Amino acid sequence: MDPNKQLPLSENLRPEKIRTIHLIGICGTGMGSLAAMLQEAGYKVRGSDENVYPPMSTFLASRNIPVMEGYRPQNLEPPPDLVVVGNVVRRDNPEAAAAIKGGLAYCSMPQVLWSFFLNSRRSVVVAGTHGKTTTAAFLVWLFNEAQLDPGCLVGGLMVNFQQSYRLGQGPYFVVEGDEYDTAFFDKGPKFLHYRPRFCLLTSVEFDHADIYPDLQAVENAFQRLLDSIPADGLLVVNADDPVASRLSLKARCRVITYGLNAPAHFWVEGVDYKVGQTLFRMQGPEEFKVEFTSPLPGAHNLSNTLAVVVMARELGIDPSTVQHALSSFKGVRRRQEVLGEIGGITIVDDFAHHPTAVQSTIQALRHFYGGRRLWAIFEPRTNSSKRNIFHQRYVTAFDAADLVLIKEPPGLERIVPEERLSAGQLVADIRSRSLDAHYFPDVDTMLSFILSRVRREDVLLIMSNGSFDGLIDKLLEGLRNR
Repeated sequence: MDPNKQLPLSENLRPEKIRTIHLIGICGTGMGSLAAMLQEAGYKVRGSDENVYPPMSTFLASRNIPVMEGYRPQNLEPPPDLVVVGNVVRRDNPEAAAAIKGGLAYCSMPQVLWSFFLNSRRSVVVAGTHGKTTTAAFLVWLFNEAQLDPGCLVGGLMVNFQQSYRLGQGPYFVVEGDEYDTAFFDKGPKFLHYRPRFCLLTSVEFDHADIYPDLQAVENAFQRLLDSIPADGLLVVNADDPVASRLSLKARCRVITYGLNAPAHFWVEGVDYKVGQTLFRMQGPEEFKVEFTSPLPGAHNLSNTLAVVVMARELGIDPSTVQHALSSFKGVRRRQEVLGEIGGITIVDDFAHHPTAVQSTIQALRHFYGGRRLWAIFEPRTNSSKRNIFHQRYVTAFDAADLVLIKEPPGLERIVPEERLSAGQLVADIRSRSLDAHYFPDVDTMLSFILSRVRREDVLLIMSNGSFDGLIDKLLEGLRNR
């Protein structure tokens, strides 16, 4: 199998000549959404995966997209015009190997996104270590409210649309620019395929320890993204983030900065974090002064909102439309999403896993819910959070919580012992800061502890990038039965 035989779509394949498309790893969040997009665009779509279960399995079934369980060469019969290989697919995958050996045209998900959707539109890429999903979703909703009919693909379910993508017919296509690698035959970051005309950069920190050895490697990836913006393009960058701000100095395009604290072209002149809403005033060039009321909690959401306001101004969208979109924006699933209010107890689900995201999410809810008792319930599940590289950062990340509960990370056996995060030691170190912190080996013991201690007016913040072994469903059921 020779990955060098890959056929670049821009040179060897024309989307208008493609009829049938097979996706290997179709049940991934991005791949499943891509499959639905391709089907809506008129292609005959099918795929395979070894992890076929809800919600993606039911999502694809509702759209009559055939999914074969397990990877095998027979899944490629009859031969499709194009095979899309997901980034979870390894080099030794029997189906991918058969596709390449059989001479079938194949490519990665980002290549399809560019060649089939982005290259005929104005590409708007939202990138950064933190905040890109919510920022991209809000930008899409704003474009929608401004009657621009955007296309998009983001990394979470947009509640306003009840899906993570739109084809749209307008001039702009918004895509969440992921810095994770593309495919086994293309180890570069996904966002290098998106060729932005406009780019929002929220932050640059070390993450994805399984593919990036250090911060410098992460910086190099983001610098390549900024280098891909054409001279007549636009970069909107967070001046409060030192690395993002420094990288922007090398951009060949026009650069506009925003910030809460650092000097910037657009800045917050005043902010009032109230229970249930955020009020802020911002200023900018040419006597730009405007006030907004936001339903999104915390400084990190305020920063992301500034990015969208700046982009809106550059594209001629008036502030009243921005305020209307902000007031009606319903957010993204698993981003500070309230999943239940039972007996005066509020359950909030969040995707936070990096220590910066954990800290900012807890601080945001502290303001948003006033003096209510705040639980921070955390499962380190990502390849980075399960490693001890962030141990000291996590020790201080929970300071704004009243109770801290941390579960033993899953899959530690796949990490060499000297690199593993010790959840027990982390809890001990958090306790040394006079915080009420507890370690749990599994979800069942954690659930029993919560149900025995939780009381009316408590806010339970559940943080994991995975299923947390069904904790939320079990918790909702337990609270209903109390």
